[in-house]
Amino acid sequence: MKVFVGITGASGVIYGVKVLELLRRAGVEIHLSITKTAERVLRLETDYDPAYVKSLAHHFWDEGDMAAPPASGSFGIDAVAVVPCSTKTLAAIANGFTTNLITRAAEVGLKERRRVVLVVRESPLSLVHIRNMELATLAGAIVMPAAPGFYTRPRDIDELVTTFAGRVLDALGIKHSFTPRWGGQARA
Repeated sequence: MKVFVGITGASGVIYGVKVLELLRRAGVEIHLSITKTAERVLRLETDYDPAYVKSLAHHFWDEGDMAAPPASGSFGIDAVAVVPCSTKTLAAIANGFTTNLITRAAEVGLKERRRVVLVVRESPLSLVHIRNMELATLAGAIVMPAAPGFYTRPRDIDELVTTFAGRVLDALGIKHSFTPRWGGQARA
């Protein structure tokens, strides 16, 4: 399976890193693009080096490279995840406005009827955000606000982020056992 991951400049880049780590463990071929703003946010919010994040991918593409293979439907990406998805990127995807390789890969995913998962990270949401989420959903995207669940009673931030990242893999259609499943009762 080939998955394109776009990391944009919203808060919550740690979700994107964890999704990459889990995809790597799952044996998925990863194509990655990171916006310049996302690299700045990565440095502000985490101790991860951008070189490490890029090393998780099998192929790294510059956000401005509109001739990169993931920009074409004939390349055969199976799924697209934008984690996190800034509201600027959401607006571009929802309205078919290609601004970089990430929005183009999502546009290709939608037109080819492939899974496109947008992990929107913003709060509170304006009506514009909500309408853009609606448009993206109507176009075929799966919109997942970065709202982690607490039913697993996470012990720390990493466990919380990992559980949410596992849900992203679920939405991408990737079978895994990296995260706990709801079984009717919380951990004691």
